[in-house]
Amino acid sequence: MPFTLAPPPSHPSGSVPSAPAVRRLANGLTIIAEQMPIDAVNLSIWLPVGSSVESNDINGMAHFLEHMIFKGTPQIRCGEFERLIEERGAITNAATSQDYTHYYITTAPKDFAQLAPLQIELVTNASLQDDDFERERPVILEEIRRSEDSPRRRTFHRSMQLSFDRLPYRRPVLGPATVIEQLTADQMRHFHRTWYQPQRMTAVAVGNLPVEELLEIVERGFERAAQRRQPAIAEAAAADNAAPEAPFTQIQRADYSDDSLQQARLVMGWRVPGMEDLSETYALDVAASILGQGRTARLVSDLRERRKLVNSISVSNMTYSRQGVFSISAYLPSEHIAAVEAAIAAHIQQLCEQPVTAAELRRVRTQVANRYVFGSESPSDRAGLYGYYQTMTGDIAHALNYPHHIRAVTPAAIQSAVRRYLPTSAYGVVTLRPSSQAEG
Repeated sequence: MPFTLAPPPSHPSGSVPSAPAVRRLANGLTIIAEQMPIDAVNLSIWLPVGSSVESNDINGMAHFLEHMIFKGTPQIRCGEFERLIEERGAITNAATSQDYTHYYITTAPKDFAQLAPLQIELVTNASLQDDDFERERPVILEEIRRSEDSPRRRTFHRSMQLSFDRLPYRRPVLGPATVIEQLTADQMRHFHRTWYQPQRMTAVAVGNLPVEELLEIVERGFERAAQRRQPAIAEAAAADNAAPEAPFTQIQRADYSDDSLQQARLVMGWRVPGMEDLSETYALDVAASILGQGRTARLVSDLRERRKLVNSISVSNMTYSRQGVFSISAYLPSEHIAAVEAAIAAHIQQLCEQPVTAAELRRVRTQVANRYVFGSESPSDRAGLYGYYQTMTGDIAHALNYPHHIRAVTPAAIQSAVRRYLPTSAYGVVTLRPSSQAEG
């Protein structure tokens, strides 16, 4: 199953037509349901369990466990779930990130009552047998090797290592091979019984069945699975449970040469608020869009289209749970690195000194509205939106109200946020150059 290397999902855009139903059970499980007039049903199970809850000694466990969940339970033979999914033309997959793990199936409405409980059973009562664990370990190690061979992923990992000194976001989701080689199935069973408990889970069902039916199918599935669930292990504290890191106080640089590159990479980053301080993120989201999202964005228009200094450039406000990173990333010829860094700083300084125009704000708001329409047309899109925000914030209202917050952002708020969080005298910058063009 794939893992999520990229930043957390983009903030939703636009507005939803009606709020979904939310049911909270006595055991702490949250179920969200919504009927959509599309002949499919998606069930997504979300847990706030990713690499950030791991200690260094088990870094990579959450992703390894995601693979092992599909190896069956005492009630479901290994491979039986996949056989039933394929017979009915359904889809299943999963993803692991720094802050969450997410499992989902998409089925025809007529098959949902049969297949949804099987997914619930897998997540809740995974067997996690020693022999399956040992057979899957080489698969994980190969995935790590492929990740290390990817210039894009190496660039991301190096930028995260510079962005965070203490918080676990600096570590890879997959974990290092040296740790994966030492993990045991018993450690995984302990991790599963500690973290995979109903009070941590959010189950989202969206599709063409009545809301009450969706809620009842999911609730019954969890009730049956609970009858076979082993007792929970006492709750553990999240690893490295530290406060957000202080902003950079100067420009910090990390320079690398890379034999595999044909062109250089430049990544500039600032430590900014995360999901735990969500109200501080909205103006930075708008600033990211103004600077680097779309062909008419300032950095794209200037550095790529007009001055031809970069081959590509993008801006993102990556919002993790405990902290975020405002990141600007460019692919470019090595000889342009200094000029591009200076130009980016100049554009940010301009945002500090001059309010954005009314036309730019209109463009961002149009992008917000359209991204929501285009990005929430399917049951899986909508379930992902609801599950992500409920898991990360404990309140689905943050998903539903996000567009309102974006519409309320003013030029003065953008200016204030940029001045506070994006100083041009203090940030982290990672450069990677083809080895033949390395400095020195």
